[in-house]
Amino acid sequence: MKVMVIGSGGREHAIVDALTRSPSVREIVCTPGNPGVAALARCIGSSQEPQALADLAMQEAVDLVIVGPEGPLAAGVVDVISARGIPVFGPSRAAARLEGDKAWSKAFMVRHNVSTARFRSFGALGPALAYVSVQPLPLVVKDAGLRAGKGVTICTNMDQAWVALRSIFVEAGASAVVEEFMRGQEVSVLAFADGMRAVQMLAAQDHKTIYEHDQGPMTGGMGVICPYPLGEADKQTIQKTILAPVMRGMAAEGTPFAGVLYAGLMLTPQGPQVVEFNARFGDPEAQALLPLLTGDLAQIALSCASGTLDPAQVTFAGGASAVVVLAAPGYPGAPEPGQPLTLPVTGPDVRIFQAGTAMQGGQLVSAGGRVLAVQASAETLPLALGKVYDLLPEIGFEGAQFRRDIGARIGLQPEPA
Repeated sequence: MKVMVIGSGGREHAIVDALTRSPSVREIVCTPGNPGVAALARCIGSSQEPQALADLAMQEAVDLVIVGPEGPLAAGVVDVISARGIPVFGPSRAAARLEGDKAWSKAFMVRHNVSTARFRSFGALGPALAYVSVQPLPLVVKDAGLRAGKGVTICTNMDQAWVALRSIFVEAGASAVVEEFMRGQEVSVLAFADGMRAVQMLAAQDHKTIYEHDQGPMTGGMGVICPYPLGEADKQTIQKTILAPVMRGMAAEGTPFAGVLYAGLMLTPQGPQVVEFNARFGDPEAQALLPLLTGDLAQIALSCASGTLDPAQVTFAGGASAVVVLAAPGYPGAPEPGQPLTLPVTGPDVRIFQAGTAMQGGQLVSAGGRVLAVQASAETLPLALGKVYDLLPEIGFEGAQFRRDIGARIGLQPEPA
């Protein structure tokens, strides 16, 4: 089949890379793509508005569309393309609200008895400030809208909470969620979903803050280990008390969920609790997960879109995968673009996924906040981490920010190959 991928980041580079290993795929196009994607697929410049993307899918006569980022999903691209008769992998606009509106999502969890932190939602600054003033610390302040993983502040004092809330309510129509701080290991459990069932992928652990030891502001993700050592009992609990109720609840409310259901979880002493849901592959979780996928991604996506997913389609290789992200100077504030990049030749078990890159006068340069995601596969997580960290000195990227402690949260240390 001919597949069109929507998006331009490291996640989409990983999706395209996985599609090159799909026996059912004969051609891949990507819009807008990036220089790394261009080595694997034909990149097409296009408006990213839903109608324009639907027109492009029709012009290209594609058999399947895979939507990478949350923005087009929230804008309803799946609805528009589906109306043209083309299968699309991703949730409808109504179902994508599970990610796009955190206040709605938290209320949904309450309606369907899905365990999450205690919270309050606010549509105005005054009541929110009054509420946090009498809450125990630490607490978490979240922008209820889409912020690419950066709209979350863990507040250890009231000044931080007030600053976070004021930054959210600068925009008209903004809303915020204030919730209790949960303690435990944070884990990402992604599942392929077809509107009725959710089939878990390997568990992963992202590292969200910019600095080591989980310090500094939140980012979209600075590194991943996969698989996270999640016990079988926890997997079953997550399926029974989180994923299955969400799938039933979304269907019961007339918005069945198809695509990737991403459950960001905290493994608390009381059991797994939801931090938040996303409605697509995580970035950089996709860069860690997809290199281990042995099932045919295109066929899985088509089955999800048609409501016919068979759990037997979802298979992964043994071993482990690790990712370390290289971010631009200034990120997550104002990243400095235009840094020249030099990438080494890599072996079969190492990949450099491009996220924020561009070609400038024949030179590959940085063009975003998170610029590269370096991934390696190996028999064990320490070996995979060792491969990644061994490669980093060979990458030419002056001033790059990266964390040297990916995996340390569960006691992992890189092991030289």
